Amino acid sequence: MSTCPVHSRHHLTTGLTGWSIIRPGPINWSVKEGPYMREVDTVKVAVIQSASVMMDLDASLEKASHLIAEAARNGSDLTVFPEVFLSGYPRGLTFGTVVGSRDERGRKDWGRYWRSAISVPSKETDQLSQVICEAHTYVVMGVVERADHGSQGTLYGTMLYFGPDGTLLGKHRKLKPTGSERLIWGEGDGSTLTVIDTPFGRMGGLICWENYMPLARAAMYEKGVTIYLAPTADARDTWQATLQHIALEGRCFVLACNQYVTKDMYPKDLACFSDLDESSDELCRGGSAIISPLGQYIQGPLYHQEGILYADLDLAQIEEARFDFDVTGHYARPDVFTLVVNERSRHNVP
Repeated sequence: MSTCPVHSRHHLTTGLTGWSIIRPGPINWSVKEGPYMREVDTVKVAVIQSASVMMDLDASLEKASHLIAEAARNGSDLTVFPEVFLSGYPRGLTFGTVVGSRDERGRKDWGRYWRSAISVPSKETDQLSQVICEAHTYVVMGVVERADHGSQGTLYGTMLYFGPDGTLLGKHRKLKPTGSERLIWGEGDGSTLTVIDTPFGRMGGLICWENYMPLARAAMYEKGVTIYLAPTADARDTWQATLQHIALEGRCFVLACNQYVTKDMYPKDLACFSDLDESSDELCRGGSAIISPLGQYIQGPLYHQEGILYADLDLAQIEEARFDFDVTGHYARPDVFTLVVNERSRHNVP
């Protein structure tokens, strides 16, 4: 008989420091009280490169469930999904917008996109929790999150962190959507600069071009991240240099995942489907990778196909890499540079 919970247990609590640092257990540790030591020397990770079922939440959840189970059968202790896997990165769509106006076709597609988003927590996170508990692996899932306050008319690009017992441990909302993403997603605040303590170290990360924000990276390094997650929608060659730089700068393992998407994966009945007429058949070529603390590829980058990258990480490489560079330790100059991070949850009405 399954011992997995019918409803997901979750440690999502708001406050001054929000989801800063979370340790499995009954207490939400929002302030680091001392050094955290890992309990194991190796960990097997899985990086998913796969496409959402665009704007179809039920089908995307089903696909995610199969991928989680597959990774678990292959021994994964940590499985990471791409940016907004539930339920899609709508690359190439205009949502009927030009500067100064929006049209009815775009409103129809926006409504469909909104309905394919999820609330956190919700019955959809309960469903994920059940699948994850049965797989008994940590999972980081990219979702389109529906606002949990006010009119709920705003969506966010979000990472959800689940423990191997299905517990929803925390989340991170993307701080700054890029370019036209600002048409469809709102901005997160500092309350979800989340890192999670695990037996294999402290994991956390930023989404896509948040990783070009040096102060955001500095905040994550100060929280002690050793497994750095970088889900993205960027498939350019230049993105790989960013991933290697983060690994070298943070002296951490980087798990980078992207979707592989072709035009025929989009529903043909989208009101703005004609937006894709001039697009190539391959809308996103991927580029997922696993990178060592010295910036070397362990797996990938994977292009032009769906797949799962696996790696057994030798965690001793972290302290060995920090021998000559520790970004928040012996290579820091707090007497010269100071960073202030506002981790308050932001609401219109306190």
